[in-house]
Amino acid sequence: MNTNLIKNNPLHIITELYQDSIQRLPKTGQHLLGHQTEDLIIVYQAYNHNIADFAVENQFLGGNHYSYSRMSWIKPNFLWMMYRCGWAEKENQERVLALWIQKTDLEKILGEAAISSFNPKYYESHAQWRAGLDQKEVRLQWDPDHDPYGNKLQRRAIQLGLKGKMLEAFGKRQIRKIEDVTNFVKLQKQLLDAGRLDELLVPFETAFKTTDAALNDRVGIEG
Repeated sequence: MNTNLIKNNPLHIITELYQDSIQRLPKTGQHLLGHQTEDLIIVYQAYNHNIADFAVENQFLGGNHYSYSRMSWIKPNFLWMMYRCGWAEKENQERVLALWIQKTDLEKILGEAAISSFNPKYYESHAQWRAGLDQKEVRLQWDPDHDPYGNKLQRRAIQLGLKGKMLEAFGKRQIRKIEDVTNFVKLQKQLLDAGRLDELLVPFETAFKTTDAALNDRVGIEG
């Protein structure tokens, strides 16, 4: 493990070489991978400069440019976030924020989640799935994870869409710390573009499971 710390991060995000993470992390299955402490876990979001500036300064999501009337997606897996935001190069995703939340709050979010597409493994009928999707304010989606170049992996990564009261609770009360990790992202993208994959650093991530085995089964967390 590389013990370098992301600059200006008092919570000490520990990083490791990407090549080391490949050897350590599961290669298949559905896993909620994230950077964790004993009580906290990071989820990522990418925003434009106006939203990011407000969030970092005020340590919650809000301001004139942020809307609580839309669904907002959080992603605990760093490289999945990099795939979605194009390493902070996509329009309106130029700033990557690491949002620290209590693991107990993540469990609450997962407990309110409906899986975004019907799967008979998790629902008895299409009607049951549809009802949950209409009623719940959290949407859970499993997608192929990606390597630093954006290539699909066999392992699947999770993202969670929040809206309504669940989004307000997350954005205004559940976030314990907001870190701007954009500079770290850009430094790693420079290494990637230069073909220096052996030097690429990523946050040290481990698999997260809730304390409720039935909930893990219901939302598809494996391992």
